[in-house]
Parts: sequence; C-alpha cells; structure tokens
Amino acid sequence: MDIRRRGVIFVISDSLGETGELVAKAGKIQFNTSISEIKRYPFVLEKEQIDEILYEAKEFNSIVVFTLVVPEMKEYMFSKAREYDIPAIDVLGPVIDALKQMTNKEPLLEAGLNRRLDADYFKKVEAIEFAVKYDDGKDSRGVKKADVVLVGVSRTSKTPLSMYLANKNIKVANIPLVPEVDPPKELFEIPSSRIIGLTNDPDRLNSIRVERLKALGLDNTANYASMERILSELDFAEKLFNRLRCPVINVSSKAIEETASIILSIIREGESK
Repeated sequence: MDIRRRGVIFVISDSLGETGELVAKAGKIQFNTSISEIKRYPFVLEKEQIDEILYEAKEFNSIVVFTLVVPEMKEYMFSKAREYDIPAIDVLGPVIDALKQMTNKEPLLEAGLNRRLDADYFKKVEAIEFAVKYDDGKDSRGVKKADVVLVGVSRTSKTPLSMYLANKNIKVANIPLVPEVDPPKELFEIPSSRIIGLTNDPDRLNSIRVERLKALGLDNTANYASMERILSELDFAEKLFNRLRCPVINVSSKAIEETASIILSIIREGESK
C-alpha cells in the first residue's frame, strides 16, 4: 500500500507534545498496521508553523491531534484543517472547558506551562541532590555553591532543614561544628547573609542526644550527651557565629517548618538588599 494512503497521525503542540502523542498511540494501537506513523511537532507557537505542517499533512491520509491552548491558535488550526479537509482533534479543549465549568474560573490559556512546571521540578531535584551531596560537611566546596549554609552543633536540625529547604528549590549545605575541628575556610569567604547559625538550649540538646544514643543502642552516659560537652560545643558555636556575624536561630522550641520560614525570610531580606 502507498504510504501516503496509509494513516498518518500528525501531533501538534505548543509544548513538548507528549500528551497528544500518548493519546495518538493509544488510538493507533487499536488499528494494527493500518496507521503507518505518528509525526510529532512540538513548540508550535506561530500560525506559519501550522501552515507548513498541514500543507504536508494534506498529502497523506491523515488526521491532526493537537494540544494548543491559545484560542487564536486553536481557531486557526480548525480553520486550516477544514480548508484541507483534515480531521482535527483538540485533546485539551474538552478537559479545559469541563474544568472551567467545575471551578467557575477562567483558564490561564498560556502556552508552555508544562515546560515551566517541568523546569521547576528539575530545579527541586537539583536542590535535593545538592543537599545530599553537601550534607554534614561532606565537602566544604559546597559552601561557596550554596544559596544558604546552615552551621551548628550536632542535633540542631541541620539535615532535616536542608531537605525541607531543598523542596523549596533552595540549595543548602550544612556544616557540623565540633570544637576539635576548625570550621572550613570557605565560611569566611562568603557573605554572612548566606550563613545561618543554628543553636539549641543545653537541656533540650541533652535530652535529644540521650534519646539518640538510646536509639543507637549506646550508653546514654557517653560524652556526646554530657552537659559539660554540650556547653563546650555551644560556647564554641557562639564564638564562631560572632566571628561570622551571621543570623542565629534557636531551634529548641520550633518545628522544622517554623525554622525554615524564618530562614526563608532571612534569604528574601538578603536578596532585597
């Protein structure tokens, strides 16, 4: 059979065209070999592009499956398809109309919103991967790459805060403070506005560390949870915060969300300066 007489589905989209192609494939599979191929044309944003695609489509036994949301482009698509006697199926139109009726709101009708959502998703994934890579001082090079650096003694919520902020598309590195270990030099090479000091009340820190040791099956009398050790660490941290001149948050009575909200406010304030 002449390929031009076999069925060809033209998928046209103002975005990637994946939705239209999936619909086309779902229909095509019901007709075995009667349909030769699916041609996908993404990022169709101009009428001239529609002209070119439909001029090609009229040479085949074809239909057009499209996902265009801008009304002017949709109308032009239907008009041109009628001119060439090509059936045209608007995949998103009925869904958008139904949602409009359900929500009693007008749709945005902006091309490429999927791409923007995808970009936001990948930015979030990148931030999460960054938080994992530069968690707990694994690599001090992350200090200069981070949007914000969390600094504090053990059990001041550095890691959960890093992950929470990463889900807000913020790249976070965190550095544990130990009196016996010098803080990374990179901390003194970035603006203090990008550093957040985290501290905790001694009694609260003692309680958390004791529970942590129990969870690990260790003796809760270990130096890690002793009040003397805790006071020494907090004193070391406070002196460093003063040297860095960075904002400090006491996390003792705050939920992760509350502390994160304060950090976000500090970041926004720094960006506005």
